[in-house]
Amino acid sequence: MSNSDTAAVVKELEGLVQEGRVLTDADSLQHYGCDWTKQWQPDPLAIVLPKSLEEVQALVLWANENQVSLVPSGGRTGLSGGAVARNKEVVIALDLLNEIKEFSDTERTVRCGAGVVTQQLQDFAEEKGFYYPVDFASSGSSQIGGNISTNAGGIKVIRYGMTRDWVAGLTVVTGKGDVLSLNKGLVKNATGYDLRHLFVGAEGTLGIVVDATIQLARPPKNLTVLVLGTPDFASIMQVLNTFQSNMDLTAFEFFSDVAASHVVAGGKVARPFAEQTPYYALLEFEADNEQMLDTAMSLFESCVEQGWVVDGVMSQSERQAENLWKLREYISETISEFTPYKNDISVTISHVPDFIAEVDAIVKAHYPDFEIVWFGHIGDGNVHLNILKPEALAKEEFFSHCQKVSQWVFEIVQKYEGSISAEHGVGLLKQPYLSYTRSEEEIAYMKAIKQAFDPKGIMNPGKVL
Repeated sequence: MSNSDTAAVVKELEGLVQEGRVLTDADSLQHYGCDWTKQWQPDPLAIVLPKSLEEVQALVLWANENQVSLVPSGGRTGLSGGAVARNKEVVIALDLLNEIKEFSDTERTVRCGAGVVTQQLQDFAEEKGFYYPVDFASSGSSQIGGNISTNAGGIKVIRYGMTRDWVAGLTVVTGKGDVLSLNKGLVKNATGYDLRHLFVGAEGTLGIVVDATIQLARPPKNLTVLVLGTPDFASIMQVLNTFQSNMDLTAFEFFSDVAASHVVAGGKVARPFAEQTPYYALLEFEADNEQMLDTAMSLFESCVEQGWVVDGVMSQSERQAENLWKLREYISETISEFTPYKNDISVTISHVPDFIAEVDAIVKAHYPDFEIVWFGHIGDGNVHLNILKPEALAKEEFFSHCQKVSQWVFEIVQKYEGSISAEHGVGLLKQPYLSYTRSEEEIAYMKAIKQAFDPKGIMNPGKVL
């Protein structure tokens, strides 16, 4: 597109939104044109920040008329390239749709714009005496629209499920430019296809989520954290079975000593106890009475007697619980300086030990110099494989090697009938490997759904399909 053509497009965009909300400077194109992935150079045509449903609809209708591709953009914390604009697309950044509009104490729901930050919603729920349980390390910057579009999971899935489970209604603009109000907060609605769930996890390929009605929960009481050191990964599964069979957990996470060592070396967190162990489990539960604490301690002692746990620590205060969580939550931030190649994968819980052993063996056999960092939400079968770039290896060469690793990993995922993307979406990164999780027939139906909602193919092209 020539400079004169670009200028003409920008002028038309400026007529669709309020003044000052079409950005074309280099810093804005870079900032809004990518997510947390580092494999693609962003190259958007322009950034537009709508502030109303009407402006979003006008932009989509204009894009249809002019055959211009759109990339919806939330908090840009994704790890699969779902918000990357690399081919002169117009980025629709939803940051200004950040209003919390309606709250119902009776329904336990809140209606909010797609640009509301996750932490903002969590704080609002707490102020009203409720709880929004979908939580992850990026909650301070991720946005509700992006969470919905990737069906974000996080650290509380074992108890509270995924984002999908908390979406009571959606207002969307489809790829054709139609406005749909889906489910409208109803608990029971048996009137055919629930189109709301098509937009949850669609990564902006069917249209744009403008606002959402979110279900809230009662706040948990006296959340208590246990960090346990184990001699091997198989012991972590024994610990999970022991605790989950006897009490309700709000979280069950794991991380390797390699991960813990990086966090501790960063200087922000101390080791939970003196002895280092190959793996660690982090458990969280509601200790709303002394009996629950006694039960947890009894189960801990039983695991020690069985040889599944070497040492452990239980939080005695909210502050200590927060510090123990940092051992897990600071992993991604700490290893980011090593340009990690990330894989977010899942299998059924019973297959996790064999799955991790097979992947570990393949990577070590072919790339013995690569450091592997394992962590994840083991209570729901979701593990994160992070391969760290050796300092002397060029980024391009490292990513080339990791592409081969991904194919081997996804072949193992397919063997165990797992998912190539547990919670980060498909985006650009996983798109070539979709067939490892979805059958040809499923993909054909997905393409037909895409065609129905976005017949001109303008919505987030190249992502997912």
